[in-house]
Amino acid sequence: MPDREQELTVEVPEPLGPDSLTWKYLGDWRGLLTALWAGSMQNMHPGLGAGVEQHSRFFEERWQRLFRSLYPISGVVYDGPRARRTALEVRGYHDRIKGVDARGRQYHALDPDTYYWAHSTFFVSTILIAEHFAGGIDEADKRRLFGEHVQWYRMYGMSMRPVPESWEDFQRYWKLMCAEVLEDNKATRDVLDIAGIARPPFLPWLPHALWRPLGTLTGRAFVWFTIGLYDREVRDLLGFTWSRRDARRHRRTCRVINALFKLVPHDRRYHPRARAGWRRARGELAADVEPVATPRRNLPPPSARGKPEHYAPDVP
Repeated sequence: MPDREQELTVEVPEPLGPDSLTWKYLGDWRGLLTALWAGSMQNMHPGLGAGVEQHSRFFEERWQRLFRSLYPISGVVYDGPRARRTALEVRGYHDRIKGVDARGRQYHALDPDTYYWAHSTFFVSTILIAEHFAGGIDEADKRRLFGEHVQWYRMYGMSMRPVPESWEDFQRYWKLMCAEVLEDNKATRDVLDIAGIARPPFLPWLPHALWRPLGTLTGRAFVWFTIGLYDREVRDLLGFTWSRRDARRHRRTCRVINALFKLVPHDRRYHPRARAGWRRARGELAADVEPVATPRRNLPPPSARGKPEHYAPDVP
């Protein structure tokens, strides 16, 4: 019998489709509410955090990096017949991200354990979106999302060795990572330090003088909201407290978000790359149409656009 890694080399991965729960949740704009959670959870991994510290320009262009990354990441799910190509492009962005961290430990972004950890946070974010912002999710649907996340991960052509065999195994894996592997490091603290975050590029009309106090308040609220998404082990690791009053306020906030989104038309709830996937699935776009690309305002600086680490499509 071939092992899971050998099996991957002979099977053509099948992309997820509109009948999947991952399609329902991943590209929803409410997923942005998990962005700070996902970024900090990823950076707490020693190898991933070191790569961010030594190679990333994220902290120089937070908004642009966040919004342009949504396109290829969600494309691995929503690009249909082109999803495999998108997945290999995403994997390729990580080829040269390697080095030695401050403790003398070697790391590489394509180390299977490191790469899978990043993917696992995207999977758990789909559960968080469903659980907190979209009316809730039962155990059967969590199990279904687990199976879909395995199918999704196969698209990258990575080793399947780190992938848990079952939903129950994944829960043990997640708790072990939170309790024994993740670290409180500089990359994590930098992600969470958003008090002075720059004005978003999609609000060019807002005067900087107005954004500064608004940004400070928004940053504090967003960090508080993110703390409510952490596992208890992670809150303890980072030194955050969470009271019953916090938990009640968090639940009320989530219910309001869910109620408001029920008023939004289906396609408008989704990121443009996901929206295009839904339209293609309904036959409103050709099956072989090129994926929607990030707008120019989200591109990295000109000096970085030719580097293989960056998603920088040729857009007008």
